[in-house]
Amino acid sequence: MAAADRTGDDDALYVLTAAMLTPERFPGVLGDDYPAACAHLGLDPLPDGYGLVFGQDGGGARWTVATTDAAMVACALAAWDCGLEYALSPDDSTLAASLPGWPLPVAVSVPGVPAPHDPAGQEAGPALAPPDVSVWGPPQRRLGADEIAVRWHEWRDQLVPPAGPEAESGAAADPPQDAEPTAGQEAGQETTRESAAEKAAPQVSHDGVRRALQSAEEYLRTPPPPGRVRTTAGTLRADGPGWSLVARTDDMAFVLLDEAPGEVLPVGRGPSLPPLLEALGKLASVTP
Repeated sequence: MAAADRTGDDDALYVLTAAMLTPERFPGVLGDDYPAACAHLGLDPLPDGYGLVFGQDGGGARWTVATTDAAMVACALAAWDCGLEYALSPDDSTLAASLPGWPLPVAVSVPGVPAPHDPAGQEAGPALAPPDVSVWGPPQRRLGADEIAVRWHEWRDQLVPPAGPEAESGAAADPPQDAEPTAGQEAGQETTRESAAEKAAPQVSHDGVRRALQSAEEYLRTPPPPGRVRTTAGTLRADGPGWSLVARTDDMAFVLLDEAPGEVLPVGRGPSLPPLLEALGKLASVTP
């Protein structure tokens, strides 16, 4: 998260944070694939994508600015991740859209201006808003998959089932604790992870999981839209109507379903999952 950065006069944007919107990297909550994510924001799916800048104006109103200078936004994100300052100020010539509201949660605000609120009297249409996490549907399912992809090891250690009938039942999607495992714990858990993945039943009892895996396999024969299969934080992501898959190619997988609210369903490696994940990984590495 970046510190607020004022870019000019009183009507300019105070930049709070940003996100990428490219075929390889976009907030999954916006859609199952890159074209769908662009359509959610009313943007054309350009091959090089966009950067999304979230901020407030001098009156405190929320704004999302889409810039075609995706490389500059990528540099800003990399700098912020390293704890460095980066004054993100897109040039007017690169601005593709200025949209009211924020499509994602933003936890910071600009000091000294009114609290964040939707712009009043705008003709740009309804303001963007983060999904309601009190209900379950496609945006919430993808939001959960994004979280698991970014924090794979924490979720993996929490959700991997023990041997036995529980291996197919799924686990409640409560967020893991913030405590990071130590290096020694990580090393000691590797053997446990491998053996637990082997013990997780390769048989899939949930029809929705079976359909998701079949849909993912179909992507190998009929390439899906850009971004439908991609890597996020080193973790494989695949999405389709009603389902999201999160996996490591050398490990097991988790499936989230619209029809199974709040559940994360584990899939053991077995004999068929490894080649599927390997092939999907290769598909994700192909530039759209």
